[in-house]
Amino acid sequence: MRRARPPHDDPAGDVVRWAAFSCLLVPVVLVVYGTSFGGAAVATLGLAAVTAACRVLLRHSEKAEWSATPAPAEDPFPPAPRGRHSRGGAGSHRGCHASADVSPID
Repeated sequence: MRRARPPHDDPAGDVVRWAAFSCLLVPVVLVVYGTSFGGAAVATLGLAAVTAACRVLLRHSEKAEWSATPAPAEDPFPPAPRGRHSRGGAGSHRGCHASADVSPID
């Protein structure tokens, strides 16, 4: 069973969002400062390729981290229910003090 994480706790998603923002911002800055549209387009494609590769690697590392995290172990022998004055657990007879060989009288 996997641990649940809060929906706002996504560091890889934050990195990818900032990288996508940069992919949009860098060509605009390049064109404003005199680079040709072709040069800005090539820079955009390069940044988009690097962003996609980083996203794949980040997601892969997150999956590896989550699969390596051990799931909380469940207790194979849960505690026995306890009566009002009895002691729960193995060997408890719940008020019957007779041995198993004695049968009840009809």
